[in-house]
Amino acid sequence: MSIDLSGARWFKSSRSTATKECVEVAFLDQSMVGIRDSKNPTGSALVFTPAEWDAFTAGVTAGEFERHA
Repeated sequence: MSIDLSGARWFKSSRSTATKECVEVAFLDQSMVGIRDSKNPTGSALVFTPAEWDAFTAGVTAGEFERHA
């Protein structure tokens, strides 16, 4: 599947500052979600289906990805 990212409207978290590297998100056609590295905006992007994005954000909310010492 090929998704056209040329018209995507990318945004960063409101908690992001100008001096920090972070990821950018774009809501795409067909309810897909794109993710890219803000340091390399012309590089590749990951694209997720709505179900994949929902599973990821639910995992983040539930703390599934927290690092343990």
